[in-house]
Amino acid sequence: MTHDEVTVAAAGGARWEDVSAVMGTRGDPASCWCQWFKLRRSEWDAASRQEKSALLHEQLDETDRGVLAYVGGAPVGWAAVEPFSAYPALTRSPITRRRDGDPADPWAATCFVVRLEFRGRGIARALLAGAIGHARDHGAEVLEGYPVDPQVRPSLSSAERYHGTVGLFRAAGFEEVRRPSATRAIMRLRLR
Repeated sequence: MTHDEVTVAAAGGARWEDVSAVMGTRGDPASCWCQWFKLRRSEWDAASRQEKSALLHEQLDETDRGVLAYVGGAPVGWAAVEPFSAYPALTRSPITRRRDGDPADPWAATCFVVRLEFRGRGIARALLAGAIGHARDHGAEVLEGYPVDPQVRPSLSSAERYHGTVGLFRAAGFEEVRRPSATRAIMRLRLR
């Protein structure tokens, strides 16, 4: 394996140190720990960084619902992927709320984190490919994403791109099923 080769693996509790390395100690990932879609707003506001970290650790001990990317054996990225029903905030959001004809409980790829020094090297593409395989391996029939569209708003910061981008999902074969807002899309991939 060359140092630029990206591998992806399920992120169960045994890989907690790698998840922690990707989330880091500063910035949005270190303050969120992929709990934004898991907690009620009041719970989110009340929870400390340490409490959110502990929640993700507990969730990963129970299940391997996420994937990690590695370059040269070093953890460089994370993607959260699990059933829609595992994300209570998705059912309340006007962006992701279920509509008639939507699959009841598709899997959802909600968050991407790539360590700063590894951005622009295809890590997000590898993470999405890993999320697709992971969802398929766990019996998912459909995988959804809720990406942003930097073509519509080029000024989107890297922090605002944690959902992934429309181009990323489109390149992986996802189809846009609707636009809840100018910059956000619901994209879906049939796995079975």
